[in-house]
Amino acid sequence: MSHAEESDRPNPPRRGVKKGLYLIPSAFTAANIGMGFFSVMESLRGFQLLGSGVADVGAATSHFDNAAIAIGFALLFDMLDGRIARLTKTTTEIGIQLDSIADVVTFGIAPAVLAYVWGYGATLIEGTKLHRVAWFLSFLYLICGAFRLARFNVQSSRPRILAEGTPKVDKKSFVGLPIPVAGGLIAALVHFAPSPLVTYGPEKAQLYSGLLMTLVGFLSVMMVSTWRFSSFKTVGMKVRSMRVIILVLSVGMLIFLFSQYVLLAMVIGYILHGFFSRIFWRRGEAKAEAKLEVKPVHRS
Repeated sequence: MSHAEESDRPNPPRRGVKKGLYLIPSAFTAANIGMGFFSVMESLRGFQLLGSGVADVGAATSHFDNAAIAIGFALLFDMLDGRIARLTKTTTEIGIQLDSIADVVTFGIAPAVLAYVWGYGATLIEGTKLHRVAWFLSFLYLICGAFRLARFNVQSSRPRILAEGTPKVDKKSFVGLPIPVAGGLIAALVHFAPSPLVTYGPEKAQLYSGLLMTLVGFLSVMMVSTWRFSSFKTVGMKVRSMRVIILVLSVGMLIFLFSQYVLLAMVIGYILHGFFSRIFWRRGEAKAEAKLEVKPVHRS
């Protein structure tokens, strides 16, 4: 056979390359789990330094900040693994389940531990009722986050057999606050002020601990609620505009330069966007129902 004939023959499909593509999303998921584990270890190390004979507040602050930053990187990996899987069409059932387990570790356990050791765990007297309530709130956050993920998986895989009246899942919105956003808010708050609450003095520490407990409880309730939050899954999937690239690069540069402020503002803005969308949607629905009402006809 001549070289010309060999060059005209189409190349056989590269199965090895296709199989390798399936490993890319899983690698980002594994990095997500790694960041969650690192965050927990950093939180425990910081708490250990606070509880030592001579508390090293500076070193503890650094460990708490590292724990928060790790959750931030995990949030980035969590966004990339799903988007890469959709772009390469390598979404698998085991990948979906692995991603959920990773989210429980990174955005469930890690933020719950971080909120406890950085916040109310060190400021409240151990054994008191208030301390028990704080411990329970961290557990409540974890269990609500796990339920949120389980509900999402069931609705996504078997939407037809769900009980009547259960909100359906669409690509444009999430039902309930996503657990990565809830964990991201706790991490952004710690990154904004990494010094543990115990360093603010007894009175302020008690006040800030109460506010933090309220926030953790609020996030727990929102995760299991039926409020809808935008998924942004379709953003940038079909648009190849230079403006989108410039916007992404600009946001990335702002995060790099002012991460303490930008990350906190982004997470709070996302949650507020869900609230205002709900309010405007309810108003629009009420107006639509009012227009559909049929006025009675009076006969003379």
